[in-house]
Amino acid sequence: MVEGQWRAPAVLLAVDLVILTLRESSLQLLLVKRGVEPYLDAMALPGGFLSSVDEDILTAARRELTEEAGLNADGLHLEQLGVYGAPGRDPRGRVVSVAYLAIAPQLPEPVAGTDAVGACWTPVDHVLSAQLELAFDHQRIVTDGVEHARAKLEHTPLATAFCGPIFTISELQQVYEAVWGVRLDPRNFYRKVQGTRGFIVTDGPLRKTETGRPARLFRAGPGKVLYPPMVRTSSNPTSEAETDQ
Repeated sequence: MVEGQWRAPAVLLAVDLVILTLRESSLQLLLVKRGVEPYLDAMALPGGFLSSVDEDILTAARRELTEEAGLNADGLHLEQLGVYGAPGRDPRGRVVSVAYLAIAPQLPEPVAGTDAVGACWTPVDHVLSAQLELAFDHQRIVTDGVEHARAKLEHTPLATAFCGPIFTISELQQVYEAVWGVRLDPRNFYRKVQGTRGFIVTDGPLRKTETGRPARLFRAGPGKVLYPPMVRTSSNPTSEAETDQ
């Protein structure tokens, strides 16, 4: 190649955000309704292009979350999920997107802004089962993000953040069932939780449950990594009386 003939390829850089929370006992995903082409009126992940060549990528992700869904990103831990850059993923040209993931409790209702005409929480099952089609390659990004979130519950005490300061084993199990999308055997779950060092510690007197049986109370323990890890295993539905151990 003759020196001076090479030109940098035209590649645009964007960010996309997979924001997950628990609402109404189900794992839910933040989506926006696009107000511009391409994919006008389609549902999509919040995101967009960097505003300038000087903008930091993580800064762009936080800005887009605020602009498109009205959520304050300052209190969220945005973790880089992956980079998506297959040719043809965006009809506007060669676009590479850096995807970020956040999993947090008690997130508020979103408010649409900028080029989004709507924003809402949607059960992830609607996306994973293809009941709801998303713009671009966002279904693949969501699938990766949900799997990463499920893996985090195996190896970290993240599930305790979705319980109150004091909780029962049954309440903790409900978090795992909502995120993993499976029913868990309560006796096995109880043994696994109790056998994981630093996961939870007892706190306070027994609490009466709806079944009238007393349940032990716990709070989050000091552990940052679960060992042995919690393992995803499903079971047949069990009686309500078995769940409050």
